[in-house]
Amino acid sequence: MSSTAGSNGRAPAPGAPAADPLAPLAALPGVPEAVDSVRTSVDRVYGHRIMRRRSSEVSAEAALRGARASAAVEGADWALEEVRRRSDFGTEAEARTVGAALRVTAEAGQLLDIWQQSPLRVLARLHLVAASGAAPDDSVGRPRRPGEPVEGPEIGLELPGADEVAARLDGLAQLVTGSTSVPALVLAAVVHGELQTLCPFGSCNGAVARAAERIVLVGSGLDPKAICPAEVGHAELGRDAYRAALAGYASGTPEGMTAWITHCGRAVELGVRESTAVCEAMQRGAA
Repeated sequence: MSSTAGSNGRAPAPGAPAADPLAPLAALPGVPEAVDSVRTSVDRVYGHRIMRRRSSEVSAEAALRGARASAAVEGADWALEEVRRRSDFGTEAEARTVGAALRVTAEAGQLLDIWQQSPLRVLARLHLVAASGAAPDDSVGRPRRPGEPVEGPEIGLELPGADEVAARLDGLAQLVTGSTSVPALVLAAVVHGELQTLCPFGSCNGAVARAAERIVLVGSGLDPKAICPAEVGHAELGRDAYRAALAGYASGTPEGMTAWITHCGRAVELGVRESTAVCEAMQRGAA
């Protein structure tokens, strides 16, 4: 994880509570404003009158649009109606990418309770669901081993070795299970950024990273009904902007971390805009 989030190297005094390792990120210039903007945006869509009667339909549509968008970030940019229509996702590469995104998005909603206690188990399950049938059986559902390749779109970053991956995954698990109390946007951005830059699995790392971001946003209570698909925003902002923001995260500089967290905040807001449009269409009787 970024050195920005690390400690000053001094052990806390006996009996003193350990410092929140992500607190410095939450205090970076521009981050509190991004957190407030996301909260305001999410609250607004939750207040829509359609949400009082048809929230489950909005959630289902958000999941579909989020999965489509997650695949688009990987280069499989299919029209929404094509995703809605198709039933076979096991043929060409783009179809497998879309199918993996659909499966992992659906699975994420079933893993919220497990995430808080055992995030590494959830990540293994997400990879199993995403990559099963498209990767060697002995590589599915576990972090990559030394020398194993990583398949997927090039993100323009040097991949850490397997030992570093294992150590940083353990650190990430400790954060998720209770060593931080930063706002949901900050934790979601760190989880997403760590997983995407680590590429801990041999394949489907992007789908897993964005599904984990979704789990944090939902499980934290920021978006409990899963109607604010950040994946839509990541796709709308574009692959070049996604890679540039990830490079900022990987740099570990205050400016780079701010750029990544605010990028994730903007993605959530664009997801809110998408679901607001769905609510408006439902209200007009067009959906």
